[in-house]
Amino acid sequence: MWGIENVITTSGPQEAGLRFREVSGIGILPIIEKKVELFDSDCSNNLPCEVMLKWLRKLYRKEHTGGEQIVPSASAFARIIGYRFRRRALLVQALKHRSFLPQVNEPRACSNERMELLGDAVLGIVVTEHLYRKFPNKEEGEITAIKSLLVSRKILTRIARNLDLGKFILMSDSEDHAGGRTRPSILADSFEAVIGAIYLDGGLEKARGFIERTLLQEMEAIVAEEQHRNFKSLLLELSQSRNMGTPYYTVLTEEGPDHEKLFTVEVKIQNRPMGIGVGHSKKRAEQQAAQNALAQLVLL
Repeated sequence: MWGIENVITTSGPQEAGLRFREVSGIGILPIIEKKVELFDSDCSNNLPCEVMLKWLRKLYRKEHTGGEQIVPSASAFARIIGYRFRRRALLVQALKHRSFLPQVNEPRACSNERMELLGDAVLGIVVTEHLYRKFPNKEEGEITAIKSLLVSRKILTRIARNLDLGKFILMSDSEDHAGGRTRPSILADSFEAVIGAIYLDGGLEKARGFIERTLLQEMEAIVAEEQHRNFKSLLLELSQSRNMGTPYYTVLTEEGPDHEKLFTVEVKIQNRPMGIGVGHSKKRAEQQAAQNALAQLVLL
């Protein structure tokens, strides 16, 4: 078990906070104030230590008074994802939103944004290679369309929620209160940062294993579901990947009374008719038209 001396003398503020969370439930709370007092005398001219003590006091105050919930430890998240980090600090950084930095006096480069950039690149190569090997007869544009779906913010957010990632992210109280733990952009970016951390810690094969377990094993269900829900998005991805421009939808006819109208819609790409759809709303007719256009482009 980590004593408070070890926490203060060997860790940065954010690491101290995480270690404190791990031991706070097994008897350390009654002595934390005394330990802080003992170290105060040594920290009067030591800004990192002062910041650390302030952070520990804040954690103790919330836990001891029954205040807002403290973020679970990074170790708990590591157990959820099934990967044991050799360098735990990498996972801590992957979970660190930029809003958290001011309270531990760290620069912007210490947030998870750099790891997100790396993780995005690793995710892209792993998913692309997987699709390349799985679909040897599909053309480049078709693979691009499926890849774009799998790495989209919507899908990454869904995977992050499956892992309960939001409750492990280190962020400021104000960001937390504003709904940051459920915000799609933060969840998707943090998921990519975790991929980056695994890559740095264990290499490409460990990162590949994580991506396969969390995302690629759900690929067929994701693609099938999204194809039925949003043919327009898939058509847009495919047409742009082939440098064909943006699909254009035109209502050809509106028939029937207002409460039971029937719309006929045509979709064109590069002024060429690609598909016609019929439905009781413009959106449904457009989706059917996009589905027919995709069939022409040999995606389905």
